[in-house]
Amino acid sequence: MRIDVLTVLPGLFDCFLSEGIIGKAVQSGKVEVNVVNIRDFALDKHKVVDDVPYGGGPGMVLKPEPIFRAYEELTKEGEKPYVILTEPWGETFNQDMALEFSKKERLLIICGRYEGVDERVKALVDREVSIGDYVLTGGELPAMVIMDAVIRLLPGVLGNEESLKADSFMDRGLLGYPNYTRPAEFRGMKVPEVLLSGHHKKIELWRKEQSLRKTLKRKPEVIERLKKEGMLTKEELRILEKIEREMEGGKES
Repeated sequence: MRIDVLTVLPGLFDCFLSEGIIGKAVQSGKVEVNVVNIRDFALDKHKVVDDVPYGGGPGMVLKPEPIFRAYEELTKEGEKPYVILTEPWGETFNQDMALEFSKKERLLIICGRYEGVDERVKALVDREVSIGDYVLTGGELPAMVIMDAVIRLLPGVLGNEESLKADSFMDRGLLGYPNYTRPAEFRGMKVPEVLLSGHHKKIELWRKEQSLRKTLKRKPEVIERLKKEGMLTKEELRILEKIEREMEGGKES
């Protein structure tokens, strides 16, 4: 996969692309990332990429010319990327979107800034994406969040592919189960006995119950959707009935 990023602050990506799992993915060639400074495509000697909005109002707006020129330079060989614009009013990013993006051969992320981009830039855009209902100073952090979620899904990026299957939201949207490691007891807090038993079937059942319990408490709409779509097994339905009885009896805080 290749990812191009259009930004006015390319330096923000240096650490992100050189450290940890993402850094290893870049260094090993599992993903190619090209961070482009939009100012390099400005039309004037001062490299101005923003201007006041027509009609008045506060703030500045990213100009269309530098973005179009950068896009045209990156696509002059004819290969069209899937273009994402980071905006606070875009579709909320989620795991399904990350999976969808991870299957693209090439992504191009335009980092919004100031009061946004000139509306005409959206002629290039396939998807407007937000990472939540709040406003940041720019689209660089959202771009990194999207890239992190996408790159870790690429083949060979994670050392243990099985860990992907245990991720929250990867299993039909269910939240993940609790995890523990050594020591077995820490400051009076003990690891559940079932995890120390070595009984794989019991461990699997415990994890399934914990996942369903957490999802029911924190995202009940996911459970309702899975029930409606018939995507829960008979065993899972039995576990949910047990959890719901406990909650009704006041045992679930």
